[in-house]
Amino acid sequence: MKISGIVLLIIVLIAGMGWLRPAAAQAKLGSSPSADSLFKEGKFAEAEKSYSEALQTDPRDLSALVRLGFIALLSNRFDDAEKWLKSAMSIKSDDPAPKSLLAEAYFRRDDFARAAPLFRAVGELAKAEQLESFADLRPCPIEGPAGETSLPFVMTDPLPVVQVKVNGHEAVNFFIDTGAGQVILDTAYAREIGAAQFGSENGTFAGGKTASYQFGRVDSATLGDFTVKNLPVQILDVRRFSQPVFGGKRVDGIIGTVLLYHFLATLDYPGGNLVLRRPAREILYLFEEEARARKLVVLPFWMAGDHFMVAWGSVNARPPSLFFVDTGLAGGGFSCPASTLKDAGIKPVASAAAEGIGGGGKVRIVPFVVQELALGEAREQNVPGLFLGPFPLEYAFGFRIGGLISHGFFRNFALTFDFNRMRIYLEKRQSKTD
Repeated sequence: MKISGIVLLIIVLIAGMGWLRPAAAQAKLGSSPSADSLFKEGKFAEAEKSYSEALQTDPRDLSALVRLGFIALLSNRFDDAEKWLKSAMSIKSDDPAPKSLLAEAYFRRDDFARAAPLFRAVGELAKAEQLESFADLRPCPIEGPAGETSLPFVMTDPLPVVQVKVNGHEAVNFFIDTGAGQVILDTAYAREIGAAQFGSENGTFAGGKTASYQFGRVDSATLGDFTVKNLPVQILDVRRFSQPVFGGKRVDGIIGTVLLYHFLATLDYPGGNLVLRRPAREILYLFEEEARARKLVVLPFWMAGDHFMVAWGSVNARPPSLFFVDTGLAGGGFSCPASTLKDAGIKPVASAAAEGIGGGGKVRIVPFVVQELALGEAREQNVPGLFLGPFPLEYAFGFRIGGLISHGFFRNFALTFDFNRMRIYLEKRQSKTD
């Protein structure tokens, strides 16, 4: 099979697998094999019940306490997570698992003062230094209108790009990628706008490749009519994606999930805009009523780490598995481990293999096609997929993630994330250019 220029364009991968901390995110298997099995299968409600029953037998069951804390954190039930994890720490104070998970719970709440010493205790020194730098600063207050703002896409394909102003400087291009955690600034751009910079760490990206990135902080980021103050950021060479992925349009940053979870956020691909709403109770209620009236697809999701959103989906009508909702796969709608391909009866086209680029550098990519790909009740046919070789995310958090679902699937939808109720809304729409 001859690879045309178009195929080469669509098989470029951006960002992707993010920064994995699997060792700290998992509790050791304990005295409840049935609960551990349910957790591994992603049946979190059933596992939670089983771990709770184990605690009735042994209130000091460390693994059950940690797993209960993790399950609560997956659903953003912060008070429950704190209760279970503090109980685990009282039993074994030197165990890194509950400390790491509790640090993440505080981080998601923008409680950096309590998160920082825990990150330091588990060896995440650069992140601890970043959060300690906030001192008396309030992280991420939102200034602007009471309701919402809309940012038009500068371009929608291969990934949506919007304009952002950082530290009051002129607007530049950021692409949107839920496969990233914190907002990411290009290395040179971070120097240009005077971002505070701290230590660096290594991360795992597409294809299992690793690369170094830095932690930082900016005074403000303006998105449409909203300005988010005192924002944590990460720093990576982003401009290198400008030519091979965005056709020469310079990109200076990435909007990741950490910024999005401060809003009720909609990536309206057909409409060509990013809509950010304050997550006030009345706004959430009105959106839910509107979603019900328009019969949007609604499904629950869970989140591990600072951005690994997972929801139930299926490939070629096979039994459902959890998919990582990673919108940053340029040129594809799905990627997965070899085990998922085998189960779904999919054979990548080896003769069409080519080279792409991810956060960790060059990646060998083998294309394939998914006849039917579903996320909840939302379905698309003949979705382009990309096989990248190693898929370190599969069991990184102790439960199986069967693939990542991305841009090529969502392209015909308005995709909304409600981090308060932990729900994804999908509405299929006709493109405004059709």
